[in-house]
Amino acid sequence: MQYANRLERLGTESAFEVLARAKALEATGKSVIHLEIGEPDFDTPKNICDAAIQAIRDGKTHYCPSAGRPDAREAVARYVSKTRNVTVGPENCIVMPGAKPLIFNAIFALVNEGDEVIVPNPGYPIYESVVDYVGATPVPMKLGEETGFRFSADYLKSLITEKTSMIIVNSPQNPTGGILTTPELQAIVDMAKEHDLWILTDEIYSRITYDVPFQSILPIEGALDRSVVIDGMSKTYSMTGWRLGYGVMPPEVAEIMTKLAINNFSCTATFAQDALIEALEGPQDEVEAMVAEFQKRRDVFVEGLNAIDGVTCTTPLGAFYVFPNITGTGIDSKTLSVRLLEEAGVACLSGTAFGKFGEGYLRFSYVNSIDNIKESLDRFEKLLKG
Repeated sequence: MQYANRLERLGTESAFEVLARAKALEATGKSVIHLEIGEPDFDTPKNICDAAIQAIRDGKTHYCPSAGRPDAREAVARYVSKTRNVTVGPENCIVMPGAKPLIFNAIFALVNEGDEVIVPNPGYPIYESVVDYVGATPVPMKLGEETGFRFSADYLKSLITEKTSMIIVNSPQNPTGGILTTPELQAIVDMAKEHDLWILTDEIYSRITYDVPFQSILPIEGALDRSVVIDGMSKTYSMTGWRLGYGVMPPEVAEIMTKLAINNFSCTATFAQDALIEALEGPQDEVEAMVAEFQKRRDVFVEGLNAIDGVTCTTPLGAFYVFPNITGTGIDSKTLSVRLLEEAGVACLSGTAFGKFGEGYLRFSYVNSIDNIKESLDRFEKLLKG
C-alpha cells in the first residue's frame, strides 16, 4: 500500500505520546503523577453543561452554518470586543471544533509552498508541524530565559527575509508561561506592515494570567487587517473534550476559512454552540476560582523546583506550565524526562518536544493537586540524588 508523501512532513504532539506511555505504566500497577498533558483538572462549569443539554432537548442537533451559528458569532464578537478593547463584528469571527483547526486552516490558507514562517521556539509543536506540512520552512524564533522568554525587535527583524509570509506568536505561551508586552506586539505589527506579512496569534491562555495583565495584539493599529487571532473554550472553561474554538480575522479570511470548513468538517456541533454562548456571557466566578488555584499551585511548584540541586525555575506569568532549567543536573532533557516517568513515576515533557531551543528544560503542567505536585517534587529530588 502507498501513502501520501506529504505525511512525512507532519509532526505530532509529544504530550499525547507521553500520556499513552504513562497510562500503560499505570496499567502494570506503577504509580504515575500526571503532569504531562495541558488539560485543566476541573470539570466544565454546570451552567455551561446545562446550556448544551437544554440545546439538545430543544432539537439543536442538525447542521448549522459552517462558520458557526450567527448568534454564536455575535457572542464571540461581543466577548472579543470587550476583553480586547477593540471593535469587531460577527463578520470577523468564526467558530470551529477547537483551536487546532483554526491553526491548521490559517496556515493552509495563508502560507504558500516555499514561504518562510517565523515560529516561536520553544513553542507549541503544531505550529512547526503544519508549516512543514504545507511545504513552507519554519524559522525558529528563540525565546530565551535570559529575555523572559520574549524577544527583541532587532532579533525579530533579523529573521525576516523576502520569503517570509507569516509570524506566529503565542501569548501567554506554551511551554514557558511567558507573556508578550506591548513593545513586542507593536514590533510584530510594525514589521508585518513593512514586509506585508500575516500574523497568527494564539491567545488560548488569554484568561490564565497571574502577575501581569494579558495584552492582545488586536488593539494595536493595523493589527486586525492582517491577523488571525485564535482563542477557545478548552483552557479557560475546562472544555477540552468539547472541541470549541473561535477565531478573529479580516472578513475575507473568514470566508476562506469557512470554505475550508465546508470541505473538511461541515460545521461545529450545533448544540455545543449554546455552551459557547453561555460560557462567554454567563457567570465567570468558576474561571476566576480556577485561575486562583492555578496560581497557588504555580507558587508551590516554582519554590519546590528551585530547592532542588541542579534545577532553577523562573516564575511563569501565564498558562499553567512551569519550565525549569535542568542544565545543572548534567542530564539532557529527553533522558531526564524518560527517567522521571520510568523510574520516578512523574510524567512530564522534555523541553525538546517544543523545539531545539527547549534543550536544557522540562515542562510540567500544574494541572494536578498541590499534594501531588509536592509528591512529584520529592520524587524528582530523590531521582537526582540517586
